[in-house]
Amino acid sequence: MLLQRVLTALVLAPLMLAGIFWLPDLWFRGFIGVIVMLGAWEWAHLSGFSAMRSRVLLAFGLGVVLLGLHLALSATHQSWAYIVLATLIWWAFAFVAVIRYPKHKGWLNSKVAKLLAGVPVLAGLWMGLVWLKLQDNSVLLLTWFMLLVWGADIGAYFSGRFFGNRKLAPNVSPGKTWAGVYGGMVTSVIISVVIAIRFLAPLSAINWLLLIALSIAVIAISVLGDLLESLLKRNSGIKDSSALLPGHGGILDRIDSMCAAAPMFVLLWLVVAGV
Repeated sequence: MLLQRVLTALVLAPLMLAGIFWLPDLWFRGFIGVIVMLGAWEWAHLSGFSAMRSRVLLAFGLGVVLLGLHLALSATHQSWAYIVLATLIWWAFAFVAVIRYPKHKGWLNSKVAKLLAGVPVLAGLWMGLVWLKLQDNSVLLLTWFMLLVWGADIGAYFSGRFFGNRKLAPNVSPGKTWAGVYGGMVTSVIISVVIAIRFLAPLSAINWLLLIALSIAVIAISVLGDLLESLLKRNSGIKDSSALLPGHGGILDRIDSMCAAAPMFVLLWLVVAGV
């Protein structure tokens, strides 16, 4: 299993970075759009739509939503960023849903409610990454974002393994610990500080504080993204969102943290850069 995970990661990470560095805007939108549609195909299964035809139709339904956003709005307009930030409202609801599970799970009894919940999750990721792609220093921002999420995952793994006694959300994901969360946050702060010193213009004291605080917030909400998917899987009795990625499970198992982290990272850059 570990070997499969390593081999799959060695394929996925360069593929994602190649898309960041080399794909022009339109192709990048399509590339991320395909990933998000595969995530929607898996989300439909977690929502209770087990028939393959239904899952495919629902995945293409999200694709139509993304195409509509692409045609109706300019990603360089302020309204695009505002929509991305508005998805943070959904994540506030997700936080409540996670901490109240399993005592209060009425919305999980509705397949339609669970399905609709996936729209801000997956569309928010797509819109957030597209917005970052169109910034002047897009390569830096997208690489920074990926390093935050991936680095925090590594930091959480090792700190959780060595210091993880206190469970974070045992009713949702028994394997996650508070030590893992703290380790991921420390890693994220180190990554952001190094990037800021090396690549950004000198920051004021207040901007340094905002950078550190929002870097921590990016990782905190990324954990929430992971927990939300775990909640859906546990409620549905499903171990992995699919078997598309050997050793990793499905697409959602790899992008759940990014779905939550993307709008918060957009906020980080808007605040720190004063965009």
